Parts: sequence; C-alpha cells; structure tokens
Amino acid sequence: MTASFNQQFDQHGAWRRNFAQRLKWLSHWLNENELLNQSVAERLRDVESQLRTSKVMVAFVAEFSRGKSELINAIFFAGYGRRIMPASAGRTTMCPTELGYDPAYLPSLRLLPIETRLEPHSLTHWRDEPERWTEIEIDVENAEHLSQTMSKVAEVRWVPMDEARALGFWSDDAPDDNPVPDSDGRVEIPRWRHAVLNMPHPLLEQGLVILDTPGLNAIGAEPELTVSLIPQAHAVVFILGADTGVTRSDLSIWREHLVTEGDVSETRIVVLNKIDTMWDILSTPAQVDAQIQRQRKGAADLLGVPLSQVLPVSAQKGLQAKIRRDVPLLQASRLPALEAVLGEGLLGKRETMLRLAVDAGIASLRTEAARILNVRQRDLSEQALELQGLRGKNGSVIRHMRTRIEQEQTEFEGSNTRILALRSVQGKLLREVYAVLGSTALKADMGHLAAALKRRGIKFNVRKVYGETFDSLRNNLREVQATTSEIQSMLHATFRQLNAEHGFTLQAPAEPDLSGFEQQLTQIERSHVHYLGVGNLLKLAQPDFCDKLVRALASRLRVVNEAAMTEVERWSKGAGAQLDAQLKERRRTFTKRIEAVERIQGAAGNLDERLAELSAQEANLAELHRRLGELTSVLASNEAPNAPAARSELSAA
Repeated sequence: MTASFNQQFDQHGAWRRNFAQRLKWLSHWLNENELLNQSVAERLRDVESQLRTSKVMVAFVAEFSRGKSELINAIFFAGYGRRIMPASAGRTTMCPTELGYDPAYLPSLRLLPIETRLEPHSLTHWRDEPERWTEIEIDVENAEHLSQTMSKVAEVRWVPMDEARALGFWSDDAPDDNPVPDSDGRVEIPRWRHAVLNMPHPLLEQGLVILDTPGLNAIGAEPELTVSLIPQAHAVVFILGADTGVTRSDLSIWREHLVTEGDVSETRIVVLNKIDTMWDILSTPAQVDAQIQRQRKGAADLLGVPLSQVLPVSAQKGLQAKIRRDVPLLQASRLPALEAVLGEGLLGKRETMLRLAVDAGIASLRTEAARILNVRQRDLSEQALELQGLRGKNGSVIRHMRTRIEQEQTEFEGSNTRILALRSVQGKLLREVYAVLGSTALKADMGHLAAALKRRGIKFNVRKVYGETFDSLRNNLREVQATTSEIQSMLHATFRQLNAEHGFTLQAPAEPDLSGFEQQLTQIERSHVHYLGVGNLLKLAQPDFCDKLVRALASRLRVVNEAAMTEVERWSKGAGAQLDAQLKERRRTFTKRIEAVERIQGAAGNLDERLAELSAQEANLAELHRRLGELTSVLASNEAPNAPAARSELSAA
C-alpha cells in the first residue's frame, strides 16, 4: 500500500530533524576550529531557520455541507478515534480555522469575535492583538475535551438584518445569496471571524498548517482569505459533493476565489466527496464505478482541470475505516489515493524546494569557511618563507625584520580609511534601498489605489489602477536592483585594490537577484485582478469592503518587500563579513610573525622549532580542508544518512 499522508509527513519531519541535528554538530565543529566567522554564522542561521520555520500549508475549501471537516478528520485526526473538527449534521465550521503549532504558545484555541469586522484592521493586525481574542486552553490528550472545544468554531449568532449587512453577511444587491431570516427578521451569522488552533499534533509540530475555510459567503466577506491566505497555500483541496455535483455556488467559489491566470494546476486538487451515496446494492461494482467516473469527468470539464486531479472519496467511510482498522472499507473509501497525491505531490515538491535551498546555503557556507582556511594557508606559507630567510643571520638582521613587520602592520592599519569609506558609501546606498522598499514608501504606493477604490459607485477602471500600482511596485524593485548593481561595482573595484595591496583573496558575493520578488508581485496582482471580476463589482462599490481589500493587499506586499530587503541586507553583510574575516586573519598573522621573531631573538635554536610548528599547522589546515569538504558534502547529499553515522563522522573531526 502507498504510504499515507501522515506517514509521508512523518518521514519528511524525520529528515528535517536529522538534518537540523547534523547542522548543529557542524556548527560546533566550525566553532572549535575558529571557522565560524560572522558570514559563516549568518549562513548557518539561514539554513537552520529554513529548516525550523518552513511550513507546509494545505487549504481545504468548500461550500457548506460538502464534508470538508469530515475529510480533515479522516486524513489528520483519525488517531483520536473520534471526530475532532465539528462535522455532524447541523454542526459545521462557520469561521475560517487555522490548525498549526507554535511551541512559543500554550496549546489553545483562539477565537476572534466577528465584530472586529466593523473596525478598520486586517487579520494580520489582529494577530498581534491577543487581548481581542477569546482563548481557550486545550487538553491534547483528552479527545472528548478537544472535540468539545473545537465545536466553538461552529457557533452562530442571530442578529438583526442591519447588523448582518454591516458585517458583510447580507447584501441587498444579491438577494439569492442571503441567508433565510427567522420569524423575527433576524439572520444567522458566525459568532467568530477567525479561529487559530495551536496544538502539538505530530504533523502540526513538523510544520503542517491546515486552513479550513467555510462557504462562499464567509470567503466573499473576508477578502484577506482570497488574496492572502489561500494563494499562499502550497496545495488547495476543493471539495465537491458526489451527491450534488458541481453546483452554482461551487462554481462561484472555484472561478472567483481559487483559479487565477498562471496557476500551477497541480496545486489545486478537486475531491469528489460522499461517493458512498452512490453505493447501491441494486447496482454492480462496475456500474457504481462508471457512475463515479461520469461525475469525475463532468467535474473536470466544468472546472477545467485534468481528470487525474479529480479524486473520488468517501471521507466518512474513510474515517470510520481508520478507527475500526477496516482495510477493505478504507480501500473502498479511496482515501489512500487522495493521501498519496497529497504526500507525493505536495510533500515531494516541498521537500525538493527545501533541499535546493539548503544545498545552496551549505555550498555558500563551505565557500566562506574554505576561504578562511585558504587565507591561513597562504599566511603560513609566507611566514615559513620569511623565517627560512633568517637561517644563519645575525641578531641585527633579525631586529631589522621585526622593525619591517611592525612597519607593515602600521601601513596595513592605515588602509582602514579606505575600508571605512567603502562601508560609508555602502551604508548610504543601502539606506536608499530601505527608503524605496520600506513601509513609508509602500504606504505612498498604496495611497493612489486606496483613493481610487474609495470613490463612490461601481469602479469600472479599477483594473487600470491596480495595474498602475503594481507597475510602480515592480519599478521599485528594479530601482533597488540598479542600486545593488552600483554597490556591486564598487565592491569589485575596492576588493581588487585591497587584494593587490594586501594580498587578500576578497571576492564580492553574487549580487542578489530580485526578479523572483517581481514574479511574486505579478502572482499577487493576478489573484487580485481576478478577484475584481464582474461577480465582485457590487462589493467593490462598498467602501468597507474596499478598505479590507487594500489592507489585505498591503499586508501581503509588506511581506514581499521585507523579504527583498532581507535578501539585500544578507548580501551586504556577506561582503562585510568576508572583509572582517580577512582583516582579523591578517592582524592575527602580524601578531604571530612578531611573536616568532621574538622567540628566535631569544634563542637561535627556536628557528627550526618554529618552522616545524608552521609545518604541523599547514598539515592541520590541509586536514581541516578535507574534513570541511566531507562534512558539508554529507549535509548537501540528497539522501540524509542516519544520525549515528553523522555523529561518528563529526566526532572524528
């Protein structure tokens, strides 16, 4: 049988933990051998951070009553032997719910009141306002208590129609989508705007984040979901009911919120749930299968996806089968096939991306550490030649050599003026980068868009304004790229001069390529422009809705700009750390040269002794070179060896 999603995620987590442990051992080895300078330490932190914080988000999206929460129970929580997410009749997820784990916080369910929609802040803002959330501690070991706590996400309120309208759950322009009022004219709305479950579940601990999004009305009223959270998911599972097929509201969710131009189709998985409704004792298995195939093909054609990405499932029978350990029923539910697609496609692609990023970080780390060793090797060779020249020389010659070394040291320290000038210009140019990509500049760029969206009435020119805004944002990145090119040219020139004057081996690090951030902007633009279709023109006429849209966009753009600034800053620090490392090594060399001459002045026999020491140090450096190559090659290999082997390798070093 194919490994389940849980098993594959466990394997992915084991690889990450094993790699993180090896990285820790490598850090210890580098530190012991004085190879952990600022640049190398920065690389280590980058790689460690990628392993530690890398998340895999799977968003489950469906209209009400498609069995979405039951599917989440079947895939992730069957080990509890009962439902954890509310999925029984009449009890369903009413607010978007994130399931993840952050060890910095206690296990709990945090609930954001629906009334926060009336205030001009995004979800991103509310995440940093803990006092506005209702927090309920959870007992992870108690399935009954956990299930009762999670039932909170199904809570509703009955409110007057005016309040429902203000909160975005009633539209006079789209009466067909409105809920049915009760006899008092009240409308049912969710009690909570957003829920965050922080839970040390084995999969969540390893970086899985599950996003459970309820219904067309909830999605449409919260644009941040559509333009921020869902597009950032590594996979979106869209659930249909086999008993209903693709309904009008299903099609609206798909076309208006899930599919944008340029989407990679493999990130969208369509689940045809409730196939058990087709199981009929009056029909043969072949007839049932043919009926399911017709439903699959119809859904694939309507949604415009390959047939292979429409997977028939019975979440209810799959959950039941896992709890009862009923293998035939589990196979009949076809749940394992969906788990295989999630595991092999999503996790396989995610792990490949993580490995590539880690390999690049390890390669850079190895280059920086090897550069330090090369500098030491060259300095030792020069010292050996210098001391060889003292054979048979009298005390006057030796004193003269000491004077010459001290003079070289003084001249070397005098060159710091040029280095300080380099850093001053570099700092000035970097401040220009921060000015272009900082929050103040972003606010100015968003101002034009916000003003256009605040105009009254239907906004037929909104696409043009969006286009102008994103053109400006892309131009900002190009301006920054031009600045980094200017800094790069300056680094090349200064490094060449320092190399010529002082025998350094400085090499300017590769200039950061910001084109990837431009592509991210284009993807965000596509998701937003798609959202501005005819179906949302009426919503765009509402100032409150437009405010939410702009805030959601600004939050996402801020992340892109900050990531670009971090990339530039990392590159700049890399150049500075390399220079600092070689300055430090040169100063250490001056100290050792003077110490050697002093020892030789004290006793003539010390010359051979010192040369023997240098020879031993050169042999040790050659061994360090070899071990560095071995240890980093082990980390960069595609197959992660077992932990004991890595431990023995590093201890041998």
